[in-house]
Amino acid sequence: MNIDFFLDLAVIIIAAKSFGLLVRKIHIPQVVGEIVAGLLIGPNVLHLVDSSDFLSQMAELGVIMLMFVAGLETDLKEMKRTGPVALFVAAMGVVVPLAGGFLLYSCLYGFSPVGSDAFFEAVFIGTIITATSVSITVETLREMGKLKGKVGTTILSAAIIDDVLGILLLTFVIGFKNPAVRPLTVVLNTGLFFLAAAGAGILLYWLFKWFDKRYPQRRRIPIFGFAVCLLFAFAAEHFFGIADITGAYVAGIIFCNIRDSDYIARKIDVSSYMLFSPIFFASIGLKTEIHGVDASMLVFSILFVLVALGTKIVGCGLAARACRFSWTDSLKVGVGMMTRGEVALIVAQKGLAVGLIPPVYFTAVILLIMVSSIVTPVALKLLYRKEDRAAPPSDPVPAST
Repeated sequence: MNIDFFLDLAVIIIAAKSFGLLVRKIHIPQVVGEIVAGLLIGPNVLHLVDSSDFLSQMAELGVIMLMFVAGLETDLKEMKRTGPVALFVAAMGVVVPLAGGFLLYSCLYGFSPVGSDAFFEAVFIGTIITATSVSITVETLREMGKLKGKVGTTILSAAIIDDVLGILLLTFVIGFKNPAVRPLTVVLNTGLFFLAAAGAGILLYWLFKWFDKRYPQRRRIPIFGFAVCLLFAFAAEHFFGIADITGAYVAGIIFCNIRDSDYIARKIDVSSYMLFSPIFFASIGLKTEIHGVDASMLVFSILFVLVALGTKIVGCGLAARACRFSWTDSLKVGVGMMTRGEVALIVAQKGLAVGLIPPVYFTAVILLIMVSSIVTPVALKLLYRKEDRAAPPSDPVPAST
């Protein structure tokens, strides 16, 4: 038996975690460091590790875990409470970036006929920048004591809905990419999957709720929950022809309201954090082709970042303004929705897997994550600082006798 994969895994884990901790010191998400580690140890630089089918399968399991935990952490009650406002902000935060990414690619490389490979590539470039990751925004607002306010609640809820819409969009784009599949078939298969998932989900929810009440905080609950996640991921792609990560995300949403949902997320996160997530993010670095980055790709990457940031501000900000937010608060909502992270990488990775984009485009995605992670907290702090300075001073409190 070939045991070289032990060495590959050891190198990936050491490099990914070391670089992840290093970039966290300068307030950049760890995933960026893990991707950079993959770039360095892969064929681009040191050639210590090569991409293989084994690593690809481990990475796929890592992305399934990430989406399952994302579903578990979805707050359906918060989504219901914020209601139409968050939904409208999230919808505009998907539509405007999608259009912006499509126009950017088409203006640089030419408009292509509907249904051609180049057309779907342009659509997918827009799809990548629809995803929002607000972990940095949430931490910034929490630090300033603004997370529970109107702006913070709207950003948090809209980001949750944004991810759901982004996954749905990814499902449709991947389905339409297959020339043997008709558009009506894609819509029908997607609808059938969600109907089947809803039916099975109701039964599983009540079963796990009873199971959770009878055996609280038992490891068998996350074990069986993860088994359901794998079954949903398999069924989504095998029977309905949609992305496996959609199935994993839906499985997480099914369990997000049971009492031990946090316990399940913590247990899954242990394996994900230790092994599978580093492999997934490092594998992105392994597959990224920096040798293909020429002057034109560098220009595209810079414009890609500017369009991605600007379209979120415009789309989400104008939506907030239409919902009677002040101009200042609308700008805060738009800026708060700028950050990109794991979901953007997951979407890009799925596009690479089905041949929608070449690996060289990962350079632009990585640059977007780095820039948005740095710019967003700085811009939010400046906006709130300006507001605090403009606020009238409060009346002095009379001294007690």
